[in-house]
Amino acid sequence: MNTDAENYVWYLSSLTTIRVSAQAGGDQISMIEQRARKGYSPPLHAHRTQDEVFQVLEGEFRLQVADQEHHLKAGEFLLIPKGVPHTSLVESPQEGRWVTIMVGVDFENFVRAVARPAERIEIPPYGEETSPENILTLTMTAAQFGLDIVGPALQ
Repeated sequence: MNTDAENYVWYLSSLTTIRVSAQAGGDQISMIEQRARKGYSPPLHAHRTQDEVFQVLEGEFRLQVADQEHHLKAGEFLLIPKGVPHTSLVESPQEGRWVTIMVGVDFENFVRAVARPAERIEIPPYGEETSPENILTLTMTAAQFGLDIVGPALQ
């Protein structure tokens, strides 16, 4: 059995753990928890095969979903339908913590493909994934797992 520390990875600039793997149950439900500092935002992207439930556990977030903007705080959630471009931004001065809940393996497998084991159980250094070379690699890898990166992160 893995210890909790063995389950943490650095995914983009977030400390991430797969709390429930899609492979654990017959319905392929996954729950991925992330923590990141103020200013964290993944590139604008769309999941081709999976709806996403985004729930804030701590902090305040701004989400862009298609052409709509949403502001969420702890306890609030939003359903993002598959195929709809979206991204989020941690806006609270303290770190943000959230979970993503999906049915299917694509996003979980993408996270596993691009993440690296956490060197420490803390939020990783910010910024290395934003280089043009890394964005290109991220975009190409995402496409293999049913995700399309369609624009920049929020600022």
